[in-house]
Amino acid sequence: MRLVLASRSPRRAALLSQIGYVFEVEPPDIDETRFPDEEPVKYVERIARAKAEAVAGEEKLAIAADTIVVHEGHVLGKPGHPEEARAMLRRIQGAEHEVLTGLAVAGMVDGGFVVRSLVDMTTVRMAPMIESEIVDYVSSGEPLDKAGAYGIGGLGGRFIEAVVGSPATVAGLPIHLVHRLLSAFGVELSRSILSGH
Repeated sequence: MRLVLASRSPRRAALLSQIGYVFEVEPPDIDETRFPDEEPVKYVERIARAKAEAVAGEEKLAIAADTIVVHEGHVLGKPGHPEEARAMLRRIQGAEHEVLTGLAVAGMVDGGFVVRSLVDMTTVRMAPMIESEIVDYVSSGEPLDKAGAYGIGGLGGRFIEAVVGSPATVAGLPIHLVHRLLSAFGVELSRSILSGH
């Protein structure tokens, strides 16, 4: 059984490698549109499950995740263009918001196809940002592929004042939950997995 990360995110790949798993990368092709009035928790869990299901197969155990930012009830995904990124940063600067990451694993268990999933939430407090900081940060390009228009592990880290919960959840992969889900499919960290054999 091969472990496959259903994501094109280098951050998720780095986090999964960091905790010792050997895996392949196969980005899914799914519609990530949020349903009208869909609750944030249900949305990230649904998308994570859909990503995992799209990649899993007879000999492939797929792990997938989806991350959103929620500020005062508003869901902030990846900005579509620089102005949207600037607007998101103006909204969350100097305030707290929640980061929700859905995590899912899909594959065959005892001859049947199974999907298991969890959602983790972390609270982030952003420092106040002046307009020139927002403009400069967006011009770096980093915010354009990040939920909420910032990355905790990159340049955006300088604007984060506090994190209550898992920083890895903010980065896009709640690594403290990965082992729990993979163990349910019989995947354990061992010398053979660590060596790739």
